[in-house]
Amino acid sequence: MREWPDEPEGSMIRVVLVDDQPIVRAGVGRILGHEDGFEIVAECGDGREALAAVSEHRPDVVLMDIRMPVMDGVEATREISRLADPPPVLVLTTFDEDDVLWGAIEAGVSGFLLKDASADDLIAATRAVAAGGAWFDRSVAPRVLEAYRGRVAPANRERQRLEQLTERENAVLRLMARGAANQEISQALHVSEATVKSHIGAIFAKLGVRDRAAAIVFAFDHGVVAIGEDPREH
Repeated sequence: MREWPDEPEGSMIRVVLVDDQPIVRAGVGRILGHEDGFEIVAECGDGREALAAVSEHRPDVVLMDIRMPVMDGVEATREISRLADPPPVLVLTTFDEDDVLWGAIEAGVSGFLLKDASADDLIAATRAVAAGGAWFDRSVAPRVLEAYRGRVAPANRERQRLEQLTERENAVLRLMARGAANQEISQALHVSEATVKSHIGAIFAKLGVRDRAAAIVFAFDHGVVAIGEDPREH
């Protein structure tokens, strides 16, 4: 690990640079210069060195390679994310395979940039991530958006459906999911069966399901109840 003078200058963005190739660190260091508002506070050759540098220097952003000896960039990012007030991590890598991309995202990176990116993109990405934003290389952005549209966005929409349920409707759904009939729900909640039927109709409408079985599956799939749980405890 090579360290640089740890003396912030005004509003300089303080960077820890992590890459096992000295020539890459040298090139990035020339791009992220003082004239553009950056200060490289430490250079590291592997993820373990990066952890020590982050703890010591408290940088604004970490530029992280992925494939390195001792500790790779994914594991280092995962460890950094567990620190108190961790800095954001921008991956800078040669590899754009799915396992590298999703491994980095799941570890908690805020950005993903390929090493063949332009100097302007490197500067812009580092600034964006240091400021709390996100940046994805244009070559991987379509895959990230596709995954969001296919998995994350629908999941968010389904969570929003659950948020529409009232406290009483949630209670009815929980009892339904544990196999309670309308009469049993009525007795447990001290309401009439007509009221229970009204709640069930509202649940179907809000969750976008057609019948009791679909509502029960929805409840289990989204953690409303867990297998073996007694809803009467809530």
